[in-house]
Amino acid sequence: MEEGPYKYIRDGNGKVSRVVRIGTRQSQLARIQTDSVAATLKELYSDVHLEIVGMTTIGDKILDTALSKIGEKSLFTKELENALEKNEVDLVVHSLKDLPTTLPPGFTIGAVLKRENPHDAVVLHPKHKGKTLETLSEHSVIGTSSLRRAAQLKKRFPHLDFKDIRGNLNTRLKKLDEKDDFAAIILAAAGLRRMGWENRISQILMPEDCMYAVGQGALAVEVRARDEDLLEMVSVLHDHDTVLRCIAERAFLRRLEGGCSVPVAVHTELKDSQLYLTGAVYSLDGSDSLKETMQTSITATGKSLEGVDEQLQRVGVTASKISGEAQDRAERLGTDLANLLLSKGAKEILTVARQLNDAR
Repeated sequence: MEEGPYKYIRDGNGKVSRVVRIGTRQSQLARIQTDSVAATLKELYSDVHLEIVGMTTIGDKILDTALSKIGEKSLFTKELENALEKNEVDLVVHSLKDLPTTLPPGFTIGAVLKRENPHDAVVLHPKHKGKTLETLSEHSVIGTSSLRRAAQLKKRFPHLDFKDIRGNLNTRLKKLDEKDDFAAIILAAAGLRRMGWENRISQILMPEDCMYAVGQGALAVEVRARDEDLLEMVSVLHDHDTVLRCIAERAFLRRLEGGCSVPVAVHTELKDSQLYLTGAVYSLDGSDSLKETMQTSITATGKSLEGVDEQLQRVGVTASKISGEAQDRAERLGTDLANLLLSKGAKEILTVARQLNDAR
């Protein structure tokens, strides 16, 4: 049964249920992430019938090129958004770090779920068990597809060599274990934990070694901005602290105009109603960098800063149940920190990094 853009089904007892189709990438990790979101929605809305629709994205197809060289911002999201636009799916589950800071018109992030550990993890080749990046021998090769990770780690561990490695988690772990090309690879701890492969984590990289990517560790549910009932439905999935941290991070990245092709890193913390944001930009080899920390209070005073509309999107996020004032402050914090770095020469560092990366 179709009614407008929505689909309904009737069971054997004549009960009619709304069908909500959830789009996802086909990889095992994407499916695990999507299944967890679907399970939560099912618990909250038992009368809704959920269908999961798997798709392959450009980023899943092009596996022989470094992500930063493809030059496409929505590598892992475009096909999913096309399906959303055509009403083939109603929601899409993404890793938030894959979503550009400016979404195409008509879309919004309707939920940002509680963040898993956002840090990066070192996974060693089995023969190096017990070692750390510090204790690996001179010229050991470390695999990572991220300019952000490579730039920070080159500076911190100059005795190591870094080389691109692509593919989903399963593929990358296989490349590590079955060949002798890499002494270790760097992956997001969140993905390893969601896959149940925590035992492969040899070392968690703390912010002083390697700050993480904007939105890393958080899942996002993207919806059509006009679908108010769906927005309402998924809004219960929002995690207050994660939303504010990620709005600040995304505002920082948006102001810097960063993406996959430049090394930008962040670290956020929320304690005692203060939101702390540390942000940094790096040259490709990590030799040139700028890093600063700023903070803001996110205690709502009851009066909104500019009488903003609660339904307003902030860096692509719609979170009407979270104080608009707190969201404004988080967004302003990200923008202010980016402006501070820009005033100290961040644009030059990023421009050179982008040119060098394009020339590689």
